[in-house]
Amino acid sequence: MKLLIFGGTTEGRRLSHLLAQRGAQVTVSVATDYGKEEQGDGDGVSVLTGRLDAEQMARLLSGFELCIDATHPYAVEATANIRAACEQAGVPCRRLLRRDGGQADGFFCDSAAEAAQYLEGREGRILLTTGAKEVSVFSRLGPDRLYPRVLPSHAGISACEEAGIPHRNILAMQGPFSEELNTALLRQFQITYLVTKDGGPTGGFPEKVRAARAAGAELVIIRRPEEQGETFDEILTFCEEMMRCL
Repeated sequence: MKLLIFGGTTEGRRLSHLLAQRGAQVTVSVATDYGKEEQGDGDGVSVLTGRLDAEQMARLLSGFELCIDATHPYAVEATANIRAACEQAGVPCRRLLRRDGGQADGFFCDSAAEAAQYLEGREGRILLTTGAKEVSVFSRLGPDRLYPRVLPSHAGISACEEAGIPHRNILAMQGPFSEELNTALLRQFQITYLVTKDGGPTGGFPEKVRAARAAGAELVIIRRPEEQGETFDEILTFCEEMMRCL
């Protein structure tokens, strides 16, 4: 079976290697060099790098028997493009869902802009763990009080610099992180608010929740977009059954 996975996530990497071990020809498409680095090499898995629009995705899908969307839960535009591309190419598509992080206390909002609006006028330092793309949304709150935790990449550092974040405030680190490290960072920088997305257990969300509680920081949580799909085990089983029928 020839299978295309739009990945860049832990679940996508795990699924790609399991299916390759079972004899599938797996191609993984990731958006960035960081995604390629994390995907790594493996027998039966080839990796393509670069951001694609729906038309480019549709051309790429030619010759594949199945597509799996294993992109991040918050990558709404990517998921929409993948769905449209599969319809255009006539290739079945399965959406791999990530488990949510469970219950948490804090302020819930629907976007980074809404989180920034909530924090405007509130005093205290802010640890941003929503990704480099959204740092600029919070810059109006005052760069000196912002502590963005971003990937240790040129893109991550540049996004912080463009938002005017002092270099001493930039936490360039690759997660996910333990509760202990999260707690230490919150206390070290005297953080009052921790802004996060619900990356689920895979993304270290429960560890952030416990750390905020331990350090006395308030959570500001950007809700997950609603979506439909299947669990990891359901998609793995479907792929195995499909391979047996080919």
